[in-house]
Amino acid sequence: MNATAKVGIGTPLPRVDGIEKVTGAAKYAAEYAVPSMLYGVAVSSRIAKGRIVSIEDAAARTVPGVVEVMTHENRPRQAWLDRSWKDELGIPGDPFRALHGEEIQFAGQPVALVLAETFEAARFAASLVEVTYEAEPHNIDFDASLTEKFEPKKKRSSFHPPKNRGDAEAAFASASLKVEADYHLATEHHNPMEMHATTVEWHGDGKITVYDKTQGSQNVQGYVASAFGFSKKDVRVVNAYVGGAFGSGLRPQWQVQLAAMAAKHMERSVRVVMTRQQMFYHVHRPECTYTIKLGAEPTGKLTAMINDATTSTSRFEDNMEDIVVWGMMNYDCPNASGEHTIAPRDTYTSSDMRAPGAATGMTLFEIAIDEMAYKAGIDPLEFRLINYSETDAMNGTPFTSKALREAYAEGAARFGWEKRKPEPRSMKEGRELVGWGVATGMWDAQFAKTSASAKLNANGHLEVACATSDIGTGTYTVMTLVAADTLGLSPDQITARLGDSDLPTSPVEGGSWAAASSGAAVQLACQAVAKKLLKAAEKVEGRPLADAASIEDILFADGRMALKGDSTRSVAITDVMRVADLASIEEEETASPDLGDYVSMMRKSRNTHSAIFAEVRVDEELGQVRVTRVVNAVAAGRIINPKTARSQILGGVVMGIGMALHEETMGDPKLGRWMNHNYAEYHVPAHADVEDIEVIFVDEPDPEVTPLGVKGLGEIGIVGAAAAIANAIYHATGKRVRSLPITIDKLLDEES
Repeated sequence: MNATAKVGIGTPLPRVDGIEKVTGAAKYAAEYAVPSMLYGVAVSSRIAKGRIVSIEDAAARTVPGVVEVMTHENRPRQAWLDRSWKDELGIPGDPFRALHGEEIQFAGQPVALVLAETFEAARFAASLVEVTYEAEPHNIDFDASLTEKFEPKKKRSSFHPPKNRGDAEAAFASASLKVEADYHLATEHHNPMEMHATTVEWHGDGKITVYDKTQGSQNVQGYVASAFGFSKKDVRVVNAYVGGAFGSGLRPQWQVQLAAMAAKHMERSVRVVMTRQQMFYHVHRPECTYTIKLGAEPTGKLTAMINDATTSTSRFEDNMEDIVVWGMMNYDCPNASGEHTIAPRDTYTSSDMRAPGAATGMTLFEIAIDEMAYKAGIDPLEFRLINYSETDAMNGTPFTSKALREAYAEGAARFGWEKRKPEPRSMKEGRELVGWGVATGMWDAQFAKTSASAKLNANGHLEVACATSDIGTGTYTVMTLVAADTLGLSPDQITARLGDSDLPTSPVEGGSWAAASSGAAVQLACQAVAKKLLKAAEKVEGRPLADAASIEDILFADGRMALKGDSTRSVAITDVMRVADLASIEEEETASPDLGDYVSMMRKSRNTHSAIFAEVRVDEELGQVRVTRVVNAVAAGRIINPKTARSQILGGVVMGIGMALHEETMGDPKLGRWMNHNYAEYHVPAHADVEDIEVIFVDEPDPEVTPLGVKGLGEIGIVGAAAAIANAIYHATGKRVRSLPITIDKLLDEES
């Protein structure tokens, strides 16, 4: 075998789908050319709560090209109206059903769908639809909703209730040092580049192909079949490329419902695309108020932590996230308690948004931890080390691995933390106050049952396939690298297929489990192919691999199979296929949490950790904040692709900058509507807001966490990033702002 470096797990490989994306060859949900297609444009409700009295659509129907105006009065029958339908996210309540009836549940709710031969005709006709409403009193104000807060009897399946320990109230009462404050995060909206869109292709035989912007093709397939009475085998869902989602595509959204309903009713292909404004009237990160009480000894040792959080939900679903558990898990404190309630508003249901629960709960808790460190007069990094827990402090279980100490050390060294002056307002350059802050990040390392297939052709080309999605996280490349690593092929000999409900079963892509889960399934499928190759190699003249007792005795590299320890005894994979007269070898395997030692591993906690260091510069007179440096040291097990992994963390940090300084959806309580529902007024970080971000991956071997030792990176990059920035702002200014985002008015306000 030659000495060419093996490409595989750990290789910094550029995205294998990059060329398609930058050249425009990649097709997104609203870009598929389907003949004889109708365009659907939704009419949105102007009120937040009430009922529809009448809909006048005569003028819309006169527009040339308009073929139908669908409303709750003339829509076709939906199968789910006659039987229960289980939402895969497990949010208790009644999921929103467009055009279900006359009831208005939130501003922006679709109340009609205009169908026309052209998009322009549909859009113009939609502006002519006149809807008369009978409005009822509404509330979208979070502070007002707190008077109705409650703990639901039935919680979503992914919710983990806090496990209290000790007597937190008594310990807090007797603590030498105390911090007690309310912390707040404003409503944030998902703003992926690709808006939610669906193209339904009607095939004329009762079968449809649905091109949808979703994080789970098979999730949407089951939904459409259930809602409209299709046989599941007659519904194919394709989401080969997804232009970002951040969690907004975890559940089917109303555009796919309207598109499928219209296609079945008209027996024609239909496309429905949300406008950017309509995107703002659906999924969002819940607003949160978080009361935190911390007690400590003069040495800095925590003695009490009391967590009480309330987050927003809709009036029709009870959405709860894991808010209060993160500090209870991460810090060694003998007395800890947590409570979580939700408060209903007349809006669409709040939803998972990158690191749901942790991005809010860990961030706000880390600001409180920083506050206690200053009260104790202890360096904020040292304070965290004093209260470091080697085990999951809430559940009492060991971690499969936890290299957070190493992350603190490597991040601090790279950042230069030892040069920090401890007093607030003690570092200044010119007219700018300089501040340094630190925070901790924590997220789950999950693994979900996933299947994949591998097909090796006689020419040595390999195709691996899985129904999982790639929402920009690099799943195509992960699948390619795992396959290359397992069978010793070059990436240009491998094609990865995903984003198609016809492919082997996969859950939605979310929760940072995609790389671990789909990667493990691809590895198993390729190993199954390898075993058949070894058997076929018995037909090769001279039987160079005859001494191999099992596949573990074979090294795959450079397109060849060689006996480990004796590279002279090798054979090309293509020669094996030729000699054995095999046109192809195809295998499908399933990676599942119940395989191997994973059951015993469930008794351990599986998490990623990070240490984030941030530098800010604040104009002393104007209060303008610049984030000039961030170092994020991440302990996330085995890194499959350092190049795309770094990009994931960079993106998370940028979203953290948005959370800390920019992102805030503002509502008008009188109108019951979000007011800054556009890119001009909803502020996200621009290029000028992003300066130096350095990513460190801490070496963290972990053979227990998942089959590949992978922990996932989609979420951990954002967790704690906003806290590090907020803490740096305090160090720079001496002003503690406990409500995010930290805008200029809050820094200039003498009373905040």
